[in-house]
Amino acid sequence: MARVARLTLSHFRSHMVVRLALDGRPVVFYGPNGAGKTNILEAVSLLSPGRGLRRASAEEITRQPDALGWKVMAEVMGHDVDTWSDAGAPRQVRVDGKAAPQSALGRLARVLWLVPAMDRLWIEGAEGRRRFLDRMTLTFHAEHAEASLTYEKAMRERNRLLKEHVSDPSWYRALEGRMAEAAAAIITARRTTLEALAAAQEDATTAFPSADLTLTHPEAPLPEDLAQVWTDTRHRDLAAGRTLVGPHRVDLEAVYRAKGVSARNCSTGEQKALLISLILANARALTAETGAPPLLLLDEVSAHLDAFRQEALYDEICTLGAQAWMTGTGPEMFAALGDRAQRFEVTDGSGESTVEAVT
Repeated sequence: MARVARLTLSHFRSHMVVRLALDGRPVVFYGPNGAGKTNILEAVSLLSPGRGLRRASAEEITRQPDALGWKVMAEVMGHDVDTWSDAGAPRQVRVDGKAAPQSALGRLARVLWLVPAMDRLWIEGAEGRRRFLDRMTLTFHAEHAEASLTYEKAMRERNRLLKEHVSDPSWYRALEGRMAEAAAAIITARRTTLEALAAAQEDATTAFPSADLTLTHPEAPLPEDLAQVWTDTRHRDLAAGRTLVGPHRVDLEAVYRAKGVSARNCSTGEQKALLISLILANARALTAETGAPPLLLLDEVSAHLDAFRQEALYDEICTLGAQAWMTGTGPEMFAALGDRAQRFEVTDGSGESTVEAVT
């Protein structure tokens, strides 16, 4: 089972120092708004590649006004993991005492999260849905991050040429070749991820609604030969000053299967239930593929859920065997977990958060 056995935070947002010993059960943090509960989940999210669940910079994470930098230390799947930033310097990673790239974290444990900012996922812009899709894709395909970075870097260079109205084809060929190779990998990884999610939803014992997922593009379905498309449409991209076709413009569409209703037209509660359903499907698919459930970070997860679905969610988490990290404002929100979870109370005094185990 993917688990964190211990976690230490130093100068991380509102926390001066926090030391937690975990036993693998789901972990509950409760306390008033602003006490620092989400900050702990953010620290755990940095045990995976990327910028974490808030997509924050190193400067934003470090405790103020000290501005000394921050550090997260953990035992993850039997490995010692340190990640830190010194006074705004780029984030660094060390695994078992040796410097490592962030991609190494993705091979230790898969981390999924759901935060309140995602509650509007289905009714806001496509960028958030692409990020949600790519985060799920990354849990299945560690190389997806590198392909995405390669594509984005080459596209930025192409867009710079377009904005400067460079028309010589020789400037574009190499860039478009790199973009096409990376785009093919991105498209394939996304498609196989949707297939895995669909399979995980079939015949699943769950209280949450199944979602039918499709990828759409404002132009048309993406063709196999994108390099040729970019050549053929370069005149149009020159007029726009940017690349109009590619995986960077794909959108994720979801339909509430039982009702045949688009997620964007569902109620707030239904939209939240669909998100939880997809996170659980992602977790089930990963468990089937790797033999170990991922870490789940569920911030204020009980919001918009009735008592039946709250209890059903906890039951599914425990059945899956996942170490879920959950937050809420009071202990009553997690009463249905009984002794199946560890509990911590988070309080804030004079700008410093404290975390105490509750027995």
